[in-house]
Amino acid sequence: MRNFFRNIFAKANTGPWPFIITFGLLIVGAILVYNSPRSLFAFLILMSCPLALYFLKLDNKIKLLVSLLLTIVIIPVLGIRNIFYLEVIFQISVFAALALGLNIVVGMAGLLDLGYVAFYAVGAYSWAIFGSKQLSLLHSVPGAAAANAPFALDPRWFWLFLFLGVGLAALTGILLGLPVLRLRGDYLAIVTLGFGELIRVLALNLDKPINLTNGPQGITPIQRPPLPPSFIMEPLRTILTPVVGHQVTDAQFYNVFFYFLALIVIMIAIIVARRLDDSRIGRAWTAIREDEAAAIAMGIPLVRMKLAAFAAGASFAGCMGVIYGANRTFVSPESFSFLQSIGVLTMVILGGLGSIPGVILGAAVVVILNIQILQTFSLYLSSLRQSSGVIPIINFAWRDLSNQLDPAKYQKLVFGVILVVMMIFRPAGLIPAERRQRELESEDPDTSLKV
Repeated sequence: MRNFFRNIFAKANTGPWPFIITFGLLIVGAILVYNSPRSLFAFLILMSCPLALYFLKLDNKIKLLVSLLLTIVIIPVLGIRNIFYLEVIFQISVFAALALGLNIVVGMAGLLDLGYVAFYAVGAYSWAIFGSKQLSLLHSVPGAAAANAPFALDPRWFWLFLFLGVGLAALTGILLGLPVLRLRGDYLAIVTLGFGELIRVLALNLDKPINLTNGPQGITPIQRPPLPPSFIMEPLRTILTPVVGHQVTDAQFYNVFFYFLALIVIMIAIIVARRLDDSRIGRAWTAIREDEAAAIAMGIPLVRMKLAAFAAGASFAGCMGVIYGANRTFVSPESFSFLQSIGVLTMVILGGLGSIPGVILGAAVVVILNIQILQTFSLYLSSLRQSSGVIPIINFAWRDLSNQLDPAKYQKLVFGVILVVMMIFRPAGLIPAERRQRELESEDPDTSLKV
C-alpha cells in the first residue's frame, strides 16, 4: 500500500502535473468556498493548496505567485464573506508561532517544557494591563469598577508592546531557565509544569490587595491598534464591497488586519527559526539534546545555550500573546491553562520534533480538527436530532441520540488516539526533520538489514 501511494505521488510530481494540481486546488477551492461559505469540504480543498506548494516540485516564482494570491487576495476576500475562516486561520497562525517557539526548546534543544503557555500569558497580560482601564482600577473591587474609567495608554502604544512582549517573555524564559539548568528529563518537565501553573495562579489571584489582573473575571475591554487612515480604508471598502456582496464593516477589517499581522509574525518566526537551526547555536542545541556530557566536552557553553533556547522559544509566545490580547479584547487566566501547553506540545509532536514545516502543519491539523471538523460534525448531529428520521438498519430515532456523543466533546480523546497512532506508525511526525528521520532509519532493524 505504501508503494502504491509513493508511485502515485511520483507520477503527480512529474511533467505538468504539479502545476495543474496546484492551480486546480487554488481555483476550485476558492470557487467552492466563495459559493458555499459554510462548506467544510470546500475549505479543506482550499487549505490543501499550501501542502501542494510544499510537496510538489514547482518553480520558486510559481510558488511565490500562488502564495501571494492565496494569502493576500483569496483568503481575505473569502474571510470577509465568512469571518469564521479568518478566525480559523488566525488561530492556526497563533498556534503555529507557539509551536515554532516550543519546537526550539523541545525539538532543537531537547528541553521538555510543560509550562510553555506561561510565556504566552506574559505577553497577553502585558498589553492587557497597560492597554485597558486596569491601571485606573488598581484600588477598585473586581467587578465593581466604574464604567467611565479612562484608558491608561493610547492604542498606538500597541506597536511598542509587540516588542516589549517579546522582551518580557524572553526575560521570563531566562528567569525560568536559571533555577533548572541542572535538571533534565522528567524533573525538568515537572518544574516547568509548576512554573506554568504559577503564572496562571498569579493571574488568578493578583486582584488583591491591588487589583492588577482583575482575578478570574479577566481584563476587558482591551484596546486594539487603530486601523489605517480613511484615505486607505475607503478605497479598499469601495473595491471589496461588490466582490464580497455586502458593505465591509470596521469589525471585518479588524479581522483582516489581525490576520495579516499574525501572518507577518509567522514569517519572521520561520526565518528566525531557520537561521537558528542552521547556525552554530542550532548545532550546539542539537549537541546538548543528543548528549550533554559530550557537548560540555566539546566546549559548548551549556548554561548560555540552555538559557538562549528558553529565551528564544519564549519570545515567540510573548509576541503572539500581545496580538491575542488585542484581537480578543479580553484575557483571563482560564485561557492559559496546563491543557493549552499540552495542546501546543501535541502540535510539535504531531508535526515532527525539530521540523519547522512539520510543526506548522501540526498546528494547522490540530486547529482545523478542533474548531472546524469536530464542530461541523457536532452541528450535523444536532440537526439530525431535530429531524424525525431514524438510523438505518438498527431503526433508532435520531432525536433519541444522546448529546454526550457529540464529537466536539471528545477532542482530547481524538488527539490522544492520533498521538498513539503517530507514535506507532510515524514516530518522526508528519514532516520529520531530516536528522530525526536518519536517526529512526538507523535504529530500524529492517532498514539496517537492507543496507
